[in-house]
Amino acid sequence: MPTSPPDLSSPSDHVGLVGLGLLGRGIAACLLAHRIPVTAYTSEPQDFALARTVITEAIDELIEHAAFDPSLRTTWQQHFIEAPSLAALAPCTFVIESITENAEAKSTLFAELETIVAPTVPIASNTSALPISSLQQGRRNPERFLGMHWAIPSHCTRFLELIRGDLTDDHSMEAAHRLSLRIGKDPCIVHHDVPGFIVNRIGYAMYREACHLLATGVADADTIDRACRNSIGLWASICGPFQWIDLTGGPALYATAMSGVLPTLSNATEVPEPLATMLQQGDKGILNGRGFYPYTPADAPRLWDLYRNHVWRLHDILPDIPE
Repeated sequence: MPTSPPDLSSPSDHVGLVGLGLLGRGIAACLLAHRIPVTAYTSEPQDFALARTVITEAIDELIEHAAFDPSLRTTWQQHFIEAPSLAALAPCTFVIESITENAEAKSTLFAELETIVAPTVPIASNTSALPISSLQQGRRNPERFLGMHWAIPSHCTRFLELIRGDLTDDHSMEAAHRLSLRIGKDPCIVHHDVPGFIVNRIGYAMYREACHLLATGVADADTIDRACRNSIGLWASICGPFQWIDLTGGPALYATAMSGVLPTLSNATEVPEPLATMLQQGDKGILNGRGFYPYTPADAPRLWDLYRNHVWRLHDILPDIPE
């Protein structure tokens, strides 16, 4: 389990954060918990109050589950600056953008940021799929832009993908890597800018096949979910697909099985059924109670609590992050 880290920041360490949505609030909490000053800007001023509530809860969680210094309860506020405008990010030495997943909106923001922060300051976009190389186009200093793909809950998950665009320089990638280790992440470096990066490419392939199995009547949603939970869910928390192959028979076994299965897998390039129909119907999963399953208002907090508790349990069994 992670413990409260030493204060590795220097007086010049200062992260600018743009966006205080679900992920942005968690990013702020993660940085502040590791004693890194944050200047945060949001176009919705009311987001600051919610952010402070969420950060307080995250700090409490880290103290309870990961032995962080209890003094954080009273000291983190001193390092959280609510920016009245983007101009307040001028002194920052690293900037993280976490606004809506929209290339045009991000491009507009980057154009303004480039007139504010120093040209050598790395600017990381928190995106799950947008090509970093495309986001670099038209920038004054494209070499300082990179991708930084976070996961929920950002303050305690180990996951972080760092994506190098076609023009990203070593300085920016190294700065992002150092920051990632400082805040307790186990960063995965994506060397080539491909749509979806690593985790989402693998995930989308699985989601497509799950939809294919459902649409063709092989099994119902609950059966498919249980099969994955009781098999993939059993090993995926402690090893990835390559180590799982090594542990369970090696290349010979899997090559033989693949030769018969691969030709039967879905290779559809459009959004699969039933997702396409659900989208048209306005189904939003747990957000409106209509998804592959029906949900009551009480289900969302119950399922999120289950997930968060699982995240903390994993800290007890996963190996330490290498220095």
